[in-house]
Amino acid sequence: MKSKGKSIKTNFVFNSLYQISGIIVPLITLPYLSRVLHAYGLGSYSFAYSVAYYFYIFIKLGLQNYGNRTIAYARNDKDNLSKVFSEIYVFQLFMAGLVISVYAIYVACLAPNKLLASIFLLLVMAGGIDLTWLLYGLEEFIITSVRDIIIKIATAICIFMLVKTETDVWKYALIYSAGGLLSQLVVLPYICSKVKFVAPSINGVVAHIKPNLFLFLPTIAVSIYKTMDKIMLGSMTTELELGYYHSCESIISVPLALITALGTVMLPRMSNMISVGKTQDEIGNIFNKSIIFAMFMSSSVCMGIMTVAVEFVPIFYGMGFERCISLFYILLPSCLFLAFANVIRTQYLLPRKKDKLFITSLFLGAAVNVLLNLILIPQYASLGASIGTLTAEIVVCVVQAAFVYKEANIGRNVVNSLPFIISGILMFVVFKGYRPPLQNDILALLVKIIISGIFYLAVLGIIIFAKKRICCHPN
Repeated sequence: MKSKGKSIKTNFVFNSLYQISGIIVPLITLPYLSRVLHAYGLGSYSFAYSVAYYFYIFIKLGLQNYGNRTIAYARNDKDNLSKVFSEIYVFQLFMAGLVISVYAIYVACLAPNKLLASIFLLLVMAGGIDLTWLLYGLEEFIITSVRDIIIKIATAICIFMLVKTETDVWKYALIYSAGGLLSQLVVLPYICSKVKFVAPSINGVVAHIKPNLFLFLPTIAVSIYKTMDKIMLGSMTTELELGYYHSCESIISVPLALITALGTVMLPRMSNMISVGKTQDEIGNIFNKSIIFAMFMSSSVCMGIMTVAVEFVPIFYGMGFERCISLFYILLPSCLFLAFANVIRTQYLLPRKKDKLFITSLFLGAAVNVLLNLILIPQYASLGASIGTLTAEIVVCVVQAAFVYKEANIGRNVVNSLPFIISGILMFVVFKGYRPPLQNDILALLVKIIISGIFYLAVLGIIIFAKKRICCHPN
């Protein structure tokens, strides 16, 4: 089956629209939820969700990477595409039945909040019919983007209509879980028009288990310092501390969203380019441009949020969330390392099937994260968890860069990233303590954002201009 020639720009735009909707909805709903549910309610929600999410990923295993990549390799032959899809999906359905049964036992016997845990069963069930990996492998980003944007808007409307008091945490969980399940159901007719289910052989299904499980290892490793930290924080301290941490992570998703959009689009494209024999120069050129874009987005947005954190937190969350300011200063720099590593992962390691190197880096990061959490969370609570997360992202980035240092010309890309990092640091240092002389807090925040943003772009322009002059006239 021939590709429809979807451009990288088109796919990135639509996937970015989805990611931006994932930014805008929390930006709209989180100030409301923080004032209605308070930090304790958000902590209760976050703990129940984190546990359910672990069951969800055990259904999906490594499909987000393995399924995406495998479909990208098979999509040029329609019959082979249907065969490969059917083999992978049968195993997904088998895992869904097994995991849902175990989750039901957890809810009945172990869940501290049985109501919230029961509601999140809908989210776990959604994992059984989540075929996003197929659509991503086909580079069908328009349908997934439109679907998710509509669901997120509907979710936001329901939150404002139904969540009214601090006892409505269960309503928030129900809205989120039902939206997740519905988002998978609505695309099934479209999927049926793209592939047909053919009864797979047992050997065909089994052939996908080992590589799928192998690419599940990075999912587990990432979940250790993306999800397990919340479970550890909720278990070792209080749901109040978890509420602060959860609130900060919701804002940090802003710079991460566009970075993730780039990686999601480029993984199937790079895999397909390699499978059809594109030259190394073509592939390397895209890789280098992606590094520059990722570092621009991460440095400008994450350092920008750090710069205005003192003004932003009380306006956005309301009173009682001042601890989030310190958490921002620790967590946001992790976006720089995550952005660099994301490009290496999605555009070099995974498309070339260097899965072992990728997994090794993630488990090293996960091990560091768990160790630091065990040491720091009992004494420093959410601050300790934040330090563990930052350190883990640094370790993963450095290890992945070391693995491909020569092949991917990492040294050159680090040098190309420096103007963005330097500009962001200078913006933070110069404007962190500055407050415009205005009585209105919101207006003062907006003015500070504009002034610091102009400063960032001006410094960046000067550095890039000077760099080009030096390169062109070395003597």
